[in-house]
Amino acid sequence: MQRLKNELPRSDDVLFVFYDFETTQDTKFSKNANEHIPILVRIQHFCSPCEMQEDIEIDCVRCGRRRHSFYDDPVGDLLPYLCEPRPWCNKIVAIAHNAKAFDSQFILKRAILK
Repeated sequence: MQRLKNELPRSDDVLFVFYDFETTQDTKFSKNANEHIPILVRIQHFCSPCEMQEDIEIDCVRCGRRRHSFYDDPVGDLLPYLCEPRPWCNKIVAIAHNAKAFDSQFILKRAILK
């Protein structure tokens, strides 16, 4: 067992992705409930060279365009985007503001059904 180090982990090979699903409730799930259907996912991401860049519209030299939207198949488009090969990247950290109770259910459902 190694001793704990009193230092921050390196983040120069990490891509941080923030995402949020928007849904409709037009589809009946049961007599008294409607199903949430994702219609949009918005993504913003950053890596260590661009994390202090406040203007999200400025492309990063390493990770490229930093804002994305997927409409046609939001869940199906998000997953391949997260899995794209990035030679400089060893880890992707995906964060949703409500992943525990809402946003991650769509990803889990897609993973189970496909």
